[in-house]
Amino acid sequence: MADMKLNVYNLTGEKVSTVNVSKDVFACEVNEQVMFDAVQVYMANSRQATAKTKNRSEVSGGGKKPFRQKGTGRARAGSTRSPIWVGGGNVFGPKGTQNYKISQNKKEHSLALRSALSQLGAKNIYVLDELKVEGKTKEVVALLKALKLEDKKVLLVSDDDLVLQAANNVSNLVLRGNGNVSVYDLLNVEALLLNKESVKQLEGGLK
Repeated sequence: MADMKLNVYNLTGEKVSTVNVSKDVFACEVNEQVMFDAVQVYMANSRQATAKTKNRSEVSGGGKKPFRQKGTGRARAGSTRSPIWVGGGNVFGPKGTQNYKISQNKKEHSLALRSALSQLGAKNIYVLDELKVEGKTKEVVALLKALKLEDKKVLLVSDDDLVLQAANNVSNLVLRGNGNVSVYDLLNVEALLLNKESVKQLEGGLK
């Protein structure tokens, strides 16, 4: 398994070292189809089944027969809440129990993540030797400025509560935990920012 190197930076934006990572994870052949499938899965599974219409038993009114059974020349009717009446119940509308979930097998999902990382490119992956702040937004803003990422959409990966607290108000950041990076996220940012521990954890789950 061939290795490649990613640059490692400190909090002032200076390159301090490199870290070895697998080319099979960060520089593999990009498979667009599995990435497309992964995005479809992500979007479908994010969909909420909240749409609902009322059927005839749920529409208010209609308890009284609207007119007598015979002698009017009209078709008989037992309720104004029938689906064929204006204001009546809906027959085939959504019930609020729709299930939009779809899935992708682990092998394809792993390939999709590796493809997305490879498409992002090593030059757009910023590894920090240490990502620690005191919970203040200005610290994260200063870090982005030091790395020249202040004008780019960046995916920040961290499980540190103080880091997430400090970064929460920065408009160009997408925040994710170490085990929660999706293909959709990687395809919708211009750079990936994480520490050495997160890199190894991400790489280890994709080998």
